[in-house]
Amino acid sequence: MNVDQMIEKKREYGYSNEKIAKLSGIPLSTVQKIFSGETKSPRYDTVQAISAVFEKVERGFADEIRESGAVYQAISQGTMKSIKEYGEKTISDYLALPEGARVEMIDGVFYDMASPTTIHQRIASIVFSFIYNYIDSNKGRCIPFIAPTDVQLDNDDKTMVQPDVLVVCDKNKITKTRVVGAPDFIVEVLSPSNFLMDMIVKLKKYKQSGVREYWIILPDQERVIVYNFEKSDMPVQFTFEDKVPVNIWNGKCKIDFVKIKEKIQEMLS
Repeated sequence: MNVDQMIEKKREYGYSNEKIAKLSGIPLSTVQKIFSGETKSPRYDTVQAISAVFEKVERGFADEIRESGAVYQAISQGTMKSIKEYGEKTISDYLALPEGARVEMIDGVFYDMASPTTIHQRIASIVFSFIYNYIDSNKGRCIPFIAPTDVQLDNDDKTMVQPDVLVVCDKNKITKTRVVGAPDFIVEVLSPSNFLMDMIVKLKKYKQSGVREYWIILPDQERVIVYNFEKSDMPVQFTFEDKVPVNIWNGKCKIDFVKIKEKIQEMLS
């Protein structure tokens, strides 16, 4: 893996220089110089150590898909169906699932969704309330939704997702049963069970489908990763000490994560 490829992987996974330094064992100052472009030709062993970090993530992602990942746990004659068969699912199969099944479908593959934690739900609901109040007070035309809301992301029969929070500004995309097409804004609250899904699979899919802005909230790390796809492929990171601006409204709406942190701590006290 060369330096350009490492930079791309860093952007793709949303890793900070600090995390790469910790996982690779390379001094933080060296990592910073490589990814800032100050060091044009790092030592071979340094490149190998940093590359190994990203390769480990990708191996883990492959194992997750192969072993259970995220596929729907359908059994045929006592054996698991093949990955190829999972890739042939359509919205008809999705709609035929038992009531209450927590499953998303991306490019014809079923992904099993773990039940959200109370912290997960609390964060999503507060973010939704900030957005709802902003739209309502400004008589905005956009409409916010909270999970579970079906989103037929590509307007085809291969993908149906349920983001934690979403905003749709084109009312023509809203039907009685689902949203058809890419929302303008999506928020996913991360948990250990959905790390690979939200950080890799959905990140790529949301970008490709035309989502304008995507937030990944990491409660355990008290971080918010913001992708403003209209401006850059590189994410901007915030903490739970920040008021995070919503880019689709030019930063006029801000989500106060200090208040969110306070509400979470109230639940744990």
